[in-house]
Amino acid sequence: MVEELVIAGFGGQGVMLMGQLLSYAGMHDGKNVSWIPSYGPEMRGGTANCSVVISDELIGSPIVSEPTTAIVMNLPSLSRFEPTVRPGGLLIYNSSLIDKAPERTDIRVIAVPANELAIELGSDKVANMVVLGAYLEATGAVSVEALKDCLSEVIPARRQDLIPMNVQALARGAALV
Repeated sequence: MVEELVIAGFGGQGVMLMGQLLSYAGMHDGKNVSWIPSYGPEMRGGTANCSVVISDELIGSPIVSEPTTAIVMNLPSLSRFEPTVRPGGLLIYNSSLIDKAPERTDIRVIAVPANELAIELGSDKVANMVVLGAYLEATGAVSVEALKDCLSEVIPARRQDLIPMNVQALARGAALV
């Protein structure tokens, strides 16, 4: 199994956190992983994306140019990364912020109303975890247990109080798939 993933959105949407969590969880599951962040020049509100490779085999290159999966959190990211998903791949998008459905018919598409579901849970800060839960349910790339174990390692100390809500958000996203 080799999962080559691109996660993209605006800065502040938790894009890098998702990539880090998948990388840590992959290591916990005994897989080979790579994570490469890419930021726009702005601190918040600018573009942010990361590439993650999760593999049972050695990773030849951490560069992801034709992902098996793209997770996009905003419309500019959908426009940029939808064309790059390999045929037969998966595109998960935040339908709370993207009002335009993807156009490709040769990939699996999952719409996740991440912000609405996160607000129902108590904070739109966990919208990224709703999307991540959908991804884990759709692919099984890493175990949910490993990812939950890694939350305390990756989430900053000032946000540790949100871990129970993050776990709920993962479950809510998984239930959509």
